[in-house]
Amino acid sequence: MSHPSQLIWFRQDLRIHDHAALWHATQAGPTIALVILSPAQWQQHDDAAIKIEFYLRQLQQLKQQLADLNIPLLIQTIPLWKDIPDFFSHLIQQLNIENVYANIELGINELKRDQTVQQQLNQHKKQLILLHDRTLFPVASIRNQSNSPYRVFGAFKKTCYQRLQHALPQCYPSPSKQQPLLLDLPCFQQNDIQELQRDYIKQIQQTNFSEWHVGEAYALALLDQFIDERLTDYKTARDLPAVSGTSHLSAYLNIGIISVRQCLQALFRQQQGHFEIQSEGQQTWLDELLWREFYQHILFDFPKVSKHQPFQTTTENICWRDDPIALHQWQQGQTGIPIIDAGMRQLLATGWMHNRVRMICAMFLSKNLLIDWRKGEQWFMQNLIDGDLAANNGGWQWCASTGTDAVPYFRVFNPTTQSQKFDPEGEYIRKWVPELAHLDNKMIHEPYAKNQPLALDYPEPMIDLKASRLRAIEAFKSN
Repeated sequence: MSHPSQLIWFRQDLRIHDHAALWHATQAGPTIALVILSPAQWQQHDDAAIKIEFYLRQLQQLKQQLADLNIPLLIQTIPLWKDIPDFFSHLIQQLNIENVYANIELGINELKRDQTVQQQLNQHKKQLILLHDRTLFPVASIRNQSNSPYRVFGAFKKTCYQRLQHALPQCYPSPSKQQPLLLDLPCFQQNDIQELQRDYIKQIQQTNFSEWHVGEAYALALLDQFIDERLTDYKTARDLPAVSGTSHLSAYLNIGIISVRQCLQALFRQQQGHFEIQSEGQQTWLDELLWREFYQHILFDFPKVSKHQPFQTTTENICWRDDPIALHQWQQGQTGIPIIDAGMRQLLATGWMHNRVRMICAMFLSKNLLIDWRKGEQWFMQNLIDGDLAANNGGWQWCASTGTDAVPYFRVFNPTTQSQKFDPEGEYIRKWVPELAHLDNKMIHEPYAKNQPLALDYPEPMIDLKASRLRAIEAFKSN
């Protein structure tokens, strides 16, 4: 190939619309696309099979979209990230690449990977040009008066609001169709996505995984439907697990089928793109987007959370219980606490769990069972279709009282009370714990509460909630 080309390296951003790196690459000249598949690395990071299969299905969509733009897509399998720099050294020479464009990823391993790629490219007088795309605001740009990163969400949110009042982040234009490129790729093994996808389908535990549709058009329609039909009642409905009150966009945001900028623009569409909050639902969902933003910034500013370390150093010496049997009962939804079991079974069946129930289940494991939150964090990552390091870690550390803005250690959700409040008629429990479906609305939350024995095909509570709460408080006090 006589003329140099730009290379766009797709990672967790499988779309062509509102894509920072893709737009900049195509503005610089003819562009070739690259996706690197790293199964061994995914396994090290506990990525769920359902998430990888979802990613591979979206990759097929991306491949067709790029073909429509005359952008060739090279798909390469490199099991571990440590071997990626050498691949780039070979690639840029074979394909006459001028520069490589990619969107920044914020985990410590991702940053290290990109740094080594950058060093390798620099030896060839090439650049790895990294763009901010996963967040509304570039990491390290939201700072307090001491120019330090925020450790508390409320103050972080206030600064974000001020920035949004100045201007909403705009979406990037869509790339134009380029002239066809003739590439000679004999040196590179073009991987069969479908074959790899079949391998992951065999590993998927969830029975309902096919319900997760892919495609930018589908994700944008889902966004519009949420804004039009559910935003008004979002503040209340989002806490009710039996109601479809949330956006269901987390999986699409996670692998970049949709961008957070697109979400923000849709949120303020009725205000012609101006930052004018006109409803509680609108503000509540904005705050949820900013919680996601906050945890992304925390991941970058405090890399220790990528290393399985608590954010609060004062919690490093908590004496967690080692109880493999109890952990297994929690994982399989066999705790004898109906709302917990409903949530854990929903996760196993669908790869997703309602956010309110995630908090209840996480606090039950880390407080009532006093099992290390990292074991729960890992289990969620191994099963969630929307498993995101920053959000998952942030949520678990919040529940375990080890993280930023963490719930005070003495505040322990009572799962039964939470169940009665947010699933008052037991609809959610009946769906996921069918052996309790015949019980009335009161008994379904704690079927063994009364003295008379019940003949149920359902375990009795594995733990006394009040006693275990006191044990947790004592463990945190004595830390």
